[in-house]
Formats: sequence, C-alpha cells, structure tokens
Amino acid sequence: MKIGFIGLGIMGESMCENIIQKHDDKVYVNDINRAQVEKLAAKGAVACKDNTEVAKNADVILTMLPKSEHVRAVYNEILDELREGMICIDMSTIDPQVSVEVANTVKARGAQFVDAPVVKSKPAAVDGTLGILAGCDEELFPVILPILQYMGCNVIRMGGNGRGLVMKICHNALCAEIQNGVNETMLLAKSLGVSAEDFHTAVSYGGAQCFYLDAQWKNIDSENWATAFSLENENKDLGICKRLADETGVKMPGMENARKVYAKGMRAGIGKEDWRATYKIVRGDYDA
Repeated sequence: MKIGFIGLGIMGESMCENIIQKHDDKVYVNDINRAQVEKLAAKGAVACKDNTEVAKNADVILTMLPKSEHVRAVYNEILDELREGMICIDMSTIDPQVSVEVANTVKARGAQFVDAPVVKSKPAAVDGTLGILAGCDEELFPVILPILQYMGCNVIRMGGNGRGLVMKICHNALCAEIQNGVNETMLLAKSLGVSAEDFHTAVSYGGAQCFYLDAQWKNIDSENWATAFSLENENKDLGICKRLADETGVKMPGMENARKVYAKGMRAGIGKEDWRATYKIVRGDYDA
C-alpha cells in the first residue's frame, strides 16, 4: 500500500516522518515549501512535483493543511486522480461542514474519506504519540487504524464524517478555557509572591491538576513563546466553535471570554507566536 502525504508543516513534517520510518512501502510527499519536500525525501520519502503526482501514485492520501480553503483547494486539485478503492484521510483542523462537503465530493468519485484531526502538539507528533479523532464510515475504521497508529497512540472513532472535527473543535475550545484559567490564576499567584514552580506543584495536589499546566508552566515562566501550536491557529478554531455554538443555540460564555483574549492577541500582532503567549495578553502587555 503506497501512501501519499500532502502538507509538511510543523505537525505534518513529523507525522510524515513517522510514516516513513514505520511503513514498509513508498511514501510520496508534497508541500508548497520545496525545502520541506526535500527534507522528507532525504529521510526516505519520494518527492513529488505537485499534489496531482502524489494522488497518481498513492493508494492512501493523507493531508495536513492549515485552513478549510486549503483543504478544499487540494481535493479539487486531485479530484480527477481519485479512483475506486482509494482512501483520503484529512488530518487538518477545519470547519466540520466543509469537511463533510469534501467527503461527499470524494465519495462521489468512488474513493473513501476520513476526517482525522489530531490532539497534542509538536513533541507528540515527533514521538508518534498524538491523539487522533476519526470521523468515517464504521467499516472503514479498522482499515485505516494501522496507518493512524504510525502517528498516534490514542485513536478513537467519533462517528461518521465530520464528527472527528466536531470533537477536535470542542477539545480545543476546552483547552482555551483551561488555558485562560491557568493564565489568570498563575498570574495572580506570582503577583502575590508564589513562584511558578510552587504554583504548579500545589495545583498538582488537587482537583485543578491539568495536562496544559503540567506541559507549559516552565515555558510560561521562562517566557518561551517559540511556536509548537500558534495563537492564530487556536483563534481560527475558536471561530469555528463560535459558529457551531451559534448554530446549535448552545451558550458558551467561557469560550467567548477566551475568544476575546485571542482576538486581542491577533490585534497585537503575536498570532505567529505559540498559543501560550496568551499569558502576555492576560498580564496586560498589550493595549490593543
């Protein structure tokens, strides 16, 4: 089974590298950044000149792209190369409605489609320990599971097409709300003389212990804003969550408050920094 991988950015690069290392057949790759293509080719992938070449050669195509419009564009580009029995797995975090539209288009060509967004960030992508939330036909899940397990250690089917993305958006909205609480309470504690290390230790003893604080307190304390997952990407995800909440009539005041923090970060021009840079917004570093 030949695999194609389109989108070799911060996450896609490491996800694809895991496939190259673990898969016993060819892996065809492409990205708009040719340096990334050559980088993966040096690690054993087959470099392609465009996305169409990937689709012509692959039995399974994986995509990891920034936004809904990029996913639409790529699948429109490769549509004529899709054929009966092919499997397309989009691992991007995009609007669930757009993903379902793409799924229907792909299925009309006789191919199969999965939305399989990931949770956790760059270190887990490197280690192959991502969480993966799949939306696909039930009978397809055991077929794609071995491929997804090249990249993740926790893989779950959430339901049909689009449901993986629904869960990813809910997950990221919850993360933003947790993050906002961490930012506020850590800032208060430090302002009153409690060190970041002691804050983390004390929280770990109680019911507020959380993965985000465990993973990020040192980076926040040392003001390390190097990007593993960008503020602008989380801002995009919160925008999708807002639309889903509005459509369903679900009130989400915690999410709305987090959106305000992210909107301020975007106005301040720090969208390319890591999402933990929201700490600076809560701290009042920007007047925007």
